[in-house]
Amino acid sequence: MLTFKKTKTMLMAGATALLMMHSANAAEMTLKLGHLANEQNAWHKAAVKFGEELSKLTDGRIEVQVFPNETLGKEIDLINGMQLGSVDMTITGESLQNWAPMAALLAVPYAYSSLEEMDEVASGDIGKKIEEQIIERARIRPIAYFARGPRELTSNRPIKTPADLNGLKLRVPNVPLFVDVWKTLGARPTPMAFSEVFTSLQAGTIDAQENPLALIESASFNEVQKYVNKTDHVRSWIYLTISEITWQKLSDDDKKAVMEAASRAQKFERGLFLEDEKRLTKELQDKGMTFVDVDQAAFAKQAEAAVLKNVSDDIRPIVQDLFNKKK
Repeated sequence: MLTFKKTKTMLMAGATALLMMHSANAAEMTLKLGHLANEQNAWHKAAVKFGEELSKLTDGRIEVQVFPNETLGKEIDLINGMQLGSVDMTITGESLQNWAPMAALLAVPYAYSSLEEMDEVASGDIGKKIEEQIIERARIRPIAYFARGPRELTSNRPIKTPADLNGLKLRVPNVPLFVDVWKTLGARPTPMAFSEVFTSLQAGTIDAQENPLALIESASFNEVQKYVNKTDHVRSWIYLTISEITWQKLSDDDKKAVMEAASRAQKFERGLFLEDEKRLTKELQDKGMTFVDVDQAAFAKQAEAAVLKNVSDDIRPIVQDLFNKKK
């Protein structure tokens, strides 16, 4: 004879089992989305938003699992996984130029002088050509794009014109295009790992560095640099992408749902991005940094020859066109 306690326990166990079965059966498809940003980053929040919206639009049939902090793999590994069908989605940008040369247009110095100009290119004919080439050659499909904070120059003296750069020892990433551009502008660029920048600034081995505000703040460069010079020398975007293998498994209705969820995530990310740029500016000012307005047109004009020399033949005419529009 069953006691009340045993009956209650069995009923609870049965209910839990049914709940687990329902949860397991709720999603017909689970998409794995890995990326390199942390949980506080706007890209991660937008990826989570994408998953929420897609679940709503498909009545829970498609679930998105988001893996931040490279927990599913590094950027190139994820792209390779998407090409093999073992990974469904990632957030990636100019790294795609390893397969599709036009992806280099995502981060060309002084190609875009404002967020609006960048949007015009990313969402216009050039953006469509970039996306088509990525689909064709990399076998992954861009479905939305997110803005990146422009790269700014920090230093211990104000920089307003290229002439002010004379002799400035400047850390840059080990990218030949960046090195050549800063040499042409009059600085003394030094490629260096990001992890070494703070101590090198502290020791005076270098005088300056360049990065978006988010990295300037998170790396505490305010402790060793006085000025944020608003060079805006690289404006860029990054794509939310889905494996072409995964895409082809979707029904037409589910493809529409994916694109609608991606559109909502893109709009959501833009709001976060704009708020974040304002917040970072205020936080860095509160920590003692002075923001300096820079003659960006003079920088762009002087940098043009070095940019054109360093970009590939595939995109040089487009880059030349972008520069010509500024004249």
